[in-house]
Amino acid sequence: MTTQEFLGKQNFTITNQTVSESCPSNIALIKYWGKYADQIPANPSISYTLNHCKTNTSMEFLADEPFSVQTFLAGNEEVKFAEKIEKYFKNIEHYLPWILKGKYIIRTENTFPHSSGIASSASGFGAIAKCLMKLDETFSGKSSEEESLRKASFLARLGSGSACRSLYNGLVVWGKSEEVVGSSDLFAVQYPDAEIHDIFKNFNDWVLLIHEGQKSVSSTVGHGLMKTNPYAERRFQEARENFVPMKEILKTGNMEEFIRLVEHEALTLHAMMMMSEPAFILMKTGTLEVINKIWDFRRETGLPLFFTLDAGANVHLLFPNNGSEDQIKTFIETELLQHTQKNGVVKDVMKF
Repeated sequence: MTTQEFLGKQNFTITNQTVSESCPSNIALIKYWGKYADQIPANPSISYTLNHCKTNTSMEFLADEPFSVQTFLAGNEEVKFAEKIEKYFKNIEHYLPWILKGKYIIRTENTFPHSSGIASSASGFGAIAKCLMKLDETFSGKSSEEESLRKASFLARLGSGSACRSLYNGLVVWGKSEEVVGSSDLFAVQYPDAEIHDIFKNFNDWVLLIHEGQKSVSSTVGHGLMKTNPYAERRFQEARENFVPMKEILKTGNMEEFIRLVEHEALTLHAMMMMSEPAFILMKTGTLEVINKIWDFRRETGLPLFFTLDAGANVHLLFPNNGSEDQIKTFIETELLQHTQKNGVVKDVMKF
């Protein structure tokens, strides 16, 4: 499939409309870090979609006014975000030919704290893309649910790469991989449910808020630094190769290997940051203390508590509901919360 498949209909009728949508965030297990032009990923990635951490967005379209965008986050006007959305809308006019023919008032709220290590850009652009597809169906005519969802994923990617994964529940793949039928660099696809062992379908993700605030280096800058990273090409190849064992792990329910691979991917992400030029470190002291305590806990108990990291200091604690979750939760609350800034933790589960 090519970008031509997503070009919009030239015949449309616009009217004043208000639409609302919600979209969850996601956390990658095999990481995407590095991209090419037009938000094409340098390697495929696979993520879990969260359940409670989402963005709720309403979009008012005024057809009789000149093109402009006004945005409000939790009731507060955000001028810089409006400028970003205006640029995004101009970039996707080929796919939605009506998009510059009105004024937008966008109101959005997250169900999770800002700068918490939960990807608000993913849920935010996912919600915006879903709203745009609702408008497109009204103005240009309906398409099938599958086609609409695929185009929403395509449009979300052009706003924030990982946003394309948030349009689907469960395990989601973005980026062309020979191991996943139908996978594409242009949009995300749901990983086949029949190929996922039941043990991976009932998982917790508790996010420890080690650092609440703006990161020292943005993800956009971090992606850009991969262009000159001497280890980048080997990293991209490793991510592609990791889909081979991941496919077998997901099918057989091999929790030990799942833990090993997921933690390796998280640490590799941050290793790439440390080997960039200039180098940067987003982990904090608390991040490392939590990781070491998790490893000690697992050695002592054999219980499946493990971690992944986003491009920041906060730690995603992953553990299944398999009968041992009460002991794991007690350990988190008594031993790990002390390493957060304000005893901060966001408790979520994977959405299937």
